[in-house]
This record gives sequence, C-alpha cells and structure tokens, in this order.
Amino acid sequence: MAADPSKLQTQIDIKPPPLPFHTESAPETLQEPKLSFFASRYRRTRRRRADTWLISLFVILHIVAFTATMVVNDCWHKSRGDCALKAFGRLSFQPLSENPLLGPSASTLDEMGALRRTFLTENRQTWRLFTFPCLHAGAIHLVINLCSVVFVGIHLEQEFGPWLIYILSAFVGTLVAALFVEKHPAVGASGALYGLLGATLAALIQNWEMYTNKFTALVSVLFVSIGNFLLGLLPYVDNFSSIGGFISGFLLGSVLLSSPKVRELAQEKGGLLDYDLKSSIKLRMRLKLDRPVYRSLAFVLFGVMLAGCLVAVLQGIDLNQYCRWCRHFDCIPFKGWSCRDMETFCETMVSNEQLTLTCMSNGNFRVLPYTNVSQDRVNDLCSVICS
Repeated sequence: MAADPSKLQTQIDIKPPPLPFHTESAPETLQEPKLSFFASRYRRTRRRRADTWLISLFVILHIVAFTATMVVNDCWHKSRGDCALKAFGRLSFQPLSENPLLGPSASTLDEMGALRRTFLTENRQTWRLFTFPCLHAGAIHLVINLCSVVFVGIHLEQEFGPWLIYILSAFVGTLVAALFVEKHPAVGASGALYGLLGATLAALIQNWEMYTNKFTALVSVLFVSIGNFLLGLLPYVDNFSSIGGFISGFLLGSVLLSSPKVRELAQEKGGLLDYDLKSSIKLRMRLKLDRPVYRSLAFVLFGVMLAGCLVAVLQGIDLNQYCRWCRHFDCIPFKGWSCRDMETFCETMVSNEQLTLTCMSNGNFRVLPYTNVSQDRVNDLCSVICS
C-alpha cells in the first residue's frame, strides 16, 4: 500500500544553510585592508580635528618663541635702522648679509639660548640644551620647518595617537649637536622634525604591505628631508641635530609604531563588514606582540644612544677633533659666510662721530655713521666683516 505523500514531507529534516565562512579559520586567512599612507579612509572628520592637538600646540609654541626672539632682537633700535623689511619696525630682520634667513642677530640668538662650544665647556650653561630645540634661525627657517612638521606630524598623530617621539628626538638631536657645535651660535628646531621623519620611515617599513601609496610616501619623506637638510647648510641652523633626531626618531618609531590605530567603521555598516573589523583588530593585537627581537633591539640602541650622548656632552667631548670633515655636513663655504671655526677680533677706531671696525685676520673694515653702539653689536658686525 502506497504511503501518504503528506506524511513523507513531515519526515524530511530541513537543515539551515552553512555559514559563508568558518569562524575559527577566518582570522588566519583574512587580509589586512589596504590603506593610503597619508589618508586613512576610516578616519572621521571630527576625530581628525581632535587628534591633532599635540602638533598644533608645538606649532603655536614655536611661533611664540620666534616672535619673542624678534622682540628681543629689536633691529630697528639696536642696528640703527640697518634692517631688512623695515616696515615691521621692532620686528624687522637683520640685513641679509648678516642673516640670510630673515632672522635675528647672533647676539640675540645667544641671549635666547642658542648653543656655542664655549657656553657648554667653559660656562657650563647646560640649560641651553632645552632652549636650543625651540629656536629658529629666521622666518624662512620657521616657515619651512613648521610646514614640514604639520605635513608629517599631523598624519602620525592621527594614525598612531599622541606620543613622545617629537620631544625625545628633539632632545637626542640636541645632544648630538652639542658634540659637534663650534664657536658660532647654532639653533636646532629641525631636530624634532627629523625625528618625525625617522618615525614615519619606520612606520612605513614595518607596515609596508598595508599601504597602497608607499613609494609616494617615501618620495615625500625624502623630499622633505633633503630640503630641510640643504636649509641647514646656511648660517645658524644646525644639521647635526637633524641627523641625531632622525636616527632617534627611527629607533623610537620601530619600538612604538608597530601598526596604526584602527578607526571604527560607520555604525550603519553590518554583516561581513563588522566581522572584518573585529578580525582586523585581533590581527593588529597580534602585530603588537610581533617582531619582539627587532623592537627590543631598537629600544636598546635608543637607550645606548641617549645615555652615550648625554655622558659625552657632560664630559665636554668635542667630536670635531676626531672628525675634521664632519663640519661639512653643517656648513658649505659661500661668498657671504665662512665655515672656519675661529675667534674674530676687530680693531675699533672712533673719529668724527664715526666708528670704524677693522678685522684683524683679513683686513676688511666697515665704517659706521654713529659711535653709540653696544659691545654685542660690535661683535656681530665683526663676525660679518671677518667672514
């Protein structure tokens, strides 16, 4: 006797469809999303503004410091109107023959905290190690430096969060500069910038497969580095702080910047996209614990560099005695200035309300139509005449 078809249907076991992927094996095969190095597609505009407070603060502090330097310089009165851009009055700059970067005089830089060999070895003014990275040689130096800091620093702050790379690389760069500084004043605000460039290179290398425009990022880092290094060949800007800052920034970046932060995706997204985000977070947590030998080695090298430079500076070591050609990293002789590390002496003669300065080393002289001038101003003019 044939069975009832309706009863056969009730005996069929209907199973749910299988999941589109296995929940345990998916994290092993999930690929990292490709990101643009200078523009993460997961950032929100509101978060982007909130994440840039640290770099913005440093930019404001540098502008305030340079403005204070120019107020103290007071070219209009101290140089008797012999200034560049006289319309700025008290904030006008020294003549281009004295400072080609549109900035203050050498004596003003000394007063504000620039480095000289004698300040560290004879006067023991170690406080200058903290003012040195805050000073700029001129308006041109300030604008180029801060534009580069904003270009590189805001990306790092958005992608990796607040960090101390900027401060630590600036300090290590200052220590390296103190080992090579000579008898003329030097400032090193570029050390912190090169710390950011070194950290950017470290982050790019460690996350090479994650980014889509890595070669563009490399070219950008190279362009900013070369441009600021060439700027450091001009008077008063120290390139050794840039070299020290770059090395320390690369080491710190190797330790701290293992992988960028994951930004939350839009709330309305769901399904597979939500699963990808959770898996990506797990992968990034594993990356935090990855490369322990590499990161440990970078941390040890940074500690050795910091401690070694600090001890050498406190001992008054001058590395120029062991590397005569190293000074060419910091200066290239030109018609307007000399790279020779020497003391300048000028003979002064007063006659008919005129002051004549004659350099004792090369015979050059300059006649000033006034006699009431400070000794600091005489020293500044003597340096220009003898160079």
